[in-house]
Amino acid sequence: MCGFNICFCCPCTWLTCVVPSRQMVREQYVTTTQGSSSPRPVPDHVYKIGIYGWRKRCLYLFVLLLIIILVINFALTIWILRVMWFNTEGMGLLQVHSDGVKLQEGESEFLFPVYAQEIHSREDSSLLVHSSENVSLNARNENGNVTGRISVGPKEAQGHTRNLLINSHNDNMLFTADGDQAVIGPDKLRVTGPEGALFQHSVEVPLLKSELLKDLRLESPTRSLSMDAPKGVHIKALAGNIEAASNMDIILQSSLGLLVLDAETVRMPSLPLSEGGVSGSAQSLYEVCVCPSGKLFLSKAEVISTCSENQEC
Repeated sequence: MCGFNICFCCPCTWLTCVVPSRQMVREQYVTTTQGSSSPRPVPDHVYKIGIYGWRKRCLYLFVLLLIIILVINFALTIWILRVMWFNTEGMGLLQVHSDGVKLQEGESEFLFPVYAQEIHSREDSSLLVHSSENVSLNARNENGNVTGRISVGPKEAQGHTRNLLINSHNDNMLFTADGDQAVIGPDKLRVTGPEGALFQHSVEVPLLKSELLKDLRLESPTRSLSMDAPKGVHIKALAGNIEAASNMDIILQSSLGLLVLDAETVRMPSLPLSEGGVSGSAQSLYEVCVCPSGKLFLSKAEVISTCSENQEC
């Protein structure tokens, strides 16, 4: 291999040093003064310092490629800014304020869960939440545990919470429910289904009535029906009849009070008739006596009436 030593020149002296390996060192010193026009000797071998040839072309090509990449990146940045509508207030119709994020127009689509403290619609439109599967709203505590959940799906809607409370626009309670009971706030509960309302257990209501021009039916298909009230049970039909039908016995019983049938006419059309001419002991026979007040009592039957003798009016 060959090695070279290159010496640099000062302002007043041109020095060229060529040191080939396996050769003697040859040095030429030429001193020139100002105003001298004597020609300088030309060295036999001059070695240039720099990048030439294919290396220079590759360097220029690499610099050109970098410039092209920078221009493309700058153009893509400008295009993204124009397409996304970035401005000083936000991104297009989505504006970022100190109190939250506001969407002026259009629809918002979220591909992942959204965490927000409040979600409001615009003043002139309603809030619509749409999903192809279901919409779920979860409430969490400071530990991240779910304390309440509402899920609306294509087949059912579910809610999980300790206490359910529904209020009206004027903050009046409409409905509340917990693990022990359900309370309906309005003065009237209306059931419009053709089959009515089905209760598996007891029902406590202050008033039970039907709609106008429709019948009221209380029915227990396979068991008994009981109506209890500490201060009385009132059954009233203002424009119709009250009928009580039973396959067995109908018992009207009062422990301490009276049984009052207040009507212009009291009929018992299906009472059995006894056969005349049959003699027997009259000790087991009684006659029904009626007082002027309408009170009924029994008296032992004899040949003549004994109601006046055993009067208990």
